[in-house]
Amino acid sequence: MHSPVDSPPHATGPGIALRVAAALVLPTALLLVLVAASWDPLMVLDGDIARTTHRWAVAEPDLTQAFRILTDWVWDPWTMRALATVAVLWLVLHHGAWWLALWLTATCLLGSLLSQVLKAAVDRERPVWPDPVDSAHFAAFPSGHAMTATVVCGLLLWLLRLYGAGRVLWRTALAVSVVSVVGVGLTRVWLGVHWSSDVLGGWLLGALTVALAVASYDRFRGTGAPR
Repeated sequence: MHSPVDSPPHATGPGIALRVAAALVLPTALLLVLVAASWDPLMVLDGDIARTTHRWAVAEPDLTQAFRILTDWVWDPWTMRALATVAVLWLVLHHGAWWLALWLTATCLLGSLLSQVLKAAVDRERPVWPDPVDSAHFAAFPSGHAMTATVVCGLLLWLLRLYGAGRVLWRTALAVSVVSVVGVGLTRVWLGVHWSSDVLGGWLLGALTVALAVASYDRFRGTGAPR
């Protein structure tokens, strides 16, 4: 019996991905500048949202604990990296697509590196509470959870399209990805470890990373990549 993603890869071109990347560059850069400059209206909005969600988190301990489990285990960056590793092994062992597996690995690594570099460069402090419901380390912007989930889910969705995934599998993967990417961002704000603009930055930077990576695939692929 054939796997729902066993069919030959679909040919893709960089045009759509480049247009998506071009559309993401300006809002991503603008948000980065506003956060780095501590633009007052954005800081006020972040503070208002954070204080509201923190009150909810303290008032709803059971829901908060559920969100901690989701963000620390189900949607944790290491869980996402494990999913990417499974995809890499599938590409190598099932399809012999070494170049594509290397490209996927490099994209995930570059996404993580970009997140850490921006955290160090912006050096934004996380929210501080007298009664915290969770804790996190390192600088706040961008959210590593949100960015990693966006990069990994985006790449896996693209791989499913590339290998001709069936309609049921594609729609299921899309729904799970949307819930995961949106969910992990919301839980980070709810738990009071990120400002809302940190999460938005993670989403934008993750989507931009995926778009640029996909655009580069056909243009710079090696002879071992599927055609």
